[in-house]
Amino acid sequence: MAGAVAFFAEFGFDGATRDLAQRLGITQPLLYRYFPGKDALLDRVYQEVYQSRWQTEWETAIADRSIPIEERLKRFYRAYAAVIQTYEWVRLFMFAGLKGLDFNSRYLAFLRARLFERMVIEIRAANGLDEKAPVSEEEIELIWSLHAGIFYIGVRKFIYGMPIPADPEADIDVKVNAFLNGAPAAFASVIDRAKPARRKVAGRK
Repeated sequence: MAGAVAFFAEFGFDGATRDLAQRLGITQPLLYRYFPGKDALLDRVYQEVYQSRWQTEWETAIADRSIPIEERLKRFYRAYAAVIQTYEWVRLFMFAGLKGLDFNSRYLAFLRARLFERMVIEIRAANGLDEKAPVSEEEIELIWSLHAGIFYIGVRKFIYGMPIPADPEADIDVKVNAFLNGAPAAFASVIDRAKPARRKVAGRK
């Protein structure tokens, strides 16, 4: 699997299994003894790179209100960046999007369910906002603005070949600080705008 991950990260998902087998020093028939087809092989690549590297303790740590929200987000993104800001992770994610594979949609749905909605609730709680109001798409987009900014550092390095911040952890701290200085007011505005609509719906029941 390590060889397959490295191969597809270099050549993209149009890379032929014949060439992969040659790179691994095995025959193509032997490769297909382990995987019935290329789709099965790619699904295993997805599991190896995206599912297996996710740490469930990140979810618990994000919800630990004994620690200030600023520190929780910084700790998470320092650890998460170490996983995603790599040659294989970034290039496979970009190749999957260009190829139209479902890697991206699967992973982004996973992030929303396991992380983004949780982050919204925790930011609300830290700023005295309504925790029980439904999480809106606008709030999810705000979380995306932080998350994508951190992911983009990897894109700059491994896709564009551009310089990146010399101190990645300091860069994450700055991004989190900038986000939290503006996000609470934006969240409050979103929640306030949604209240009339919720009252109108409730009045029709």
